[in-house]
Amino acid sequence: MVITRATEYAVRAVLYMAKSPPGEIILKKDICATQGVTPAFLTKIFQPLVKAGLIGSQRGVGGGFYLKKDPAQITIYDIYSIEEDPLYINKCLCGRGICERDSYCPVHEAWKDVRSGMLERLKSYNFADLARQEELNLSELADGVIKTGNTSE
Repeated sequence: MVITRATEYAVRAVLYMAKSPPGEIILKKDICATQGVTPAFLTKIFQPLVKAGLIGSQRGVGGGFYLKKDPAQITIYDIYSIEEDPLYINKCLCGRGICERDSYCPVHEAWKDVRSGMLERLKSYNFADLARQEELNLSELADGVIKTGNTSE
């Protein structure tokens, strides 16, 4: 499974927004500049998030976007499910009768289990935690600490 570019950019943009105070309007141009996305593409990927109530938008000169929910209440799954749900993994999960073996095939059940586990895992990552982790990672990079514990010279 490979997520779409739209989902990837949506996750990155929401993470960027999660680092701002709640309700603060973040200029569209700032999101675009920091995330390397064009204004037209950002608008396109944010439309379903606005419609779903995760993000608010404000038009005009001082316009931009803001999170309508606390970052701790928004998960990667939320973004994924809005941008490209459902997750099938294999065509046999697309519906009954798609695969002639779905009534007895143990692999069918294995794929269902894998999908379920993957979705639960995506639900476990919220944007407040991700924002804190990014700040920690950036701080460690600035201090020259690499995850292996070595320091750069």
